[in-house]
Amino acid sequence: MDIPTIAEGTETARLRSLEQLAILDTTPEARFDQITRMARHLFGVPMSAVSLLDRDRQWVKSTQGLDMQNIPRAQTVCQTTIARAYHHPEDPMLILEDTRRETAFADLPGVAADGGVRFYAGYPLYGPGGHPVGTFCIYDTEPRTLDSTQLAAFVELAEWAQRELEHSDELGRAARIQRELLPRHEIDLPGYEVESSCVQAFAVGGDFYDYYRVGADAMFSLADVMGKGLGAAILTASVRSALRGVTHALAAYGEDRPDLGRTVAAVAAQLAEDFDRTGTFVTLFHARIDVDSGALHYVDGGHGLAMIVRRDGTVEQLRSSGLPLGVVDNDSWAVQYSTLHPGDMLVICSDGLLDHLDAIDGEWESVPAFAAAHPSPTRLLAAVHDLAAVAPPLDDITVVALRRHDC
Repeated sequence: MDIPTIAEGTETARLRSLEQLAILDTTPEARFDQITRMARHLFGVPMSAVSLLDRDRQWVKSTQGLDMQNIPRAQTVCQTTIARAYHHPEDPMLILEDTRRETAFADLPGVAADGGVRFYAGYPLYGPGGHPVGTFCIYDTEPRTLDSTQLAAFVELAEWAQRELEHSDELGRAARIQRELLPRHEIDLPGYEVESSCVQAFAVGGDFYDYYRVGADAMFSLADVMGKGLGAAILTASVRSALRGVTHALAAYGEDRPDLGRTVAAVAAQLAEDFDRTGTFVTLFHARIDVDSGALHYVDGGHGLAMIVRRDGTVEQLRSSGLPLGVVDNDSWAVQYSTLHPGDMLVICSDGLLDHLDAIDGEWESVPAFAAAHPSPTRLLAAVHDLAAVAPPLDDITVVALRRHDC
């Protein structure tokens, strides 16, 4: 068998298509593992895999029976399946009933070794633009054939894997859009330091944070929509847009300092039907800071995870006085007050941080203790990322920290 090649320009486009999926080196996912487990059982083979072909390696996203995740590209049969998809798009499947009878593959380490691959069936998986970026494969250590019924089942499983890969592409696009909705530029706050971050547990999440200037004040928001995934992300974008829209609309009509209670009530009313139809709700902390004086006005709708780390190390937790948005129709929210003095730091976070602190054996007694131990935005956010590196978070970890400089 002659091994087809991929032109340099085509390979560049193919690698770009793979990059757009944003799936390389991600953690195992049940949706792919279900396919490889079923394939192994259905065909009675010892090995099956869903893998992606990078520039120099084949990376295995899901595997049953294969004790490896990265294979040098030059040592793979799958690179031929990928190339075949360009040369024979009408029949891209590659079947090798006995690999050792094929001189092009007989000397590959995975074939020549004792107990190596003697049977191979591979079907290309496609990324954005229609480029083959990976394969769905089954392997056996003995030569064998597939009858017409088995071939049809093999193609159906490959199509299932393709649909899951396309779902990954949709999530990737959603994740990029969600990142674009976060604040993109430094906020102009002379005399203050601001740091913020969202460590997402999944490709897209249900948290968001926002900050921007309105006249002499600065607005800060952090919200957490119930749920995960694409649905939560859509509602997250709606809440963000509604908050900004109501705030700027009231300011445009002469309210330089719109009442935060009215703002949140208007947002809740605007999204009431969405919350009702989706059966969800959102916790929200929404604040306004007078940049000159440090006066802080805020509304807490069931969030309960905002605090001020005072200059002397004590922590003032900003109490929650209202329900989440979407729980009760025509609800109202009271405005609370505090002051950010020189040397004080406002910390707003999502419950993902609380859950993660609990998950690592209670290293920290509480979020306030964790915040007090890192009394600057830079140190706090660095500690959050270090914490997330210990183990993948099970929920989004979102933190905004604002410190007023010492006089």
